Amino acid sequence: MANNNSGNSNNLVVRQASGALEQMKYEIAQELGISFPQDGYAGNLTSYENGSIGGYITKRLVTLAEQQLAGQFK
Repeated sequence: MANNNSGNSNNLVVRQASGALEQMKYEIAQELGISFPQDGYAGNLTSYENGSIGGYITKRLVTLAEQQLAGQFK
């Protein structure tokens, strides 16, 4: 499995989405009241905080996909 420089082994299917996903990460952290460092290093966050951010990202992406599918298959 290929790793990129950030140590993340997840591969994006649509590479152009990386900017939008980064923006979503910061927005969700702010909504949850978590101070996410602007340099992107999350090593000082707790596992709970990182998990919360990731969980809400997943929840939002699923909601967006459901809405898109609902509109597409009416």
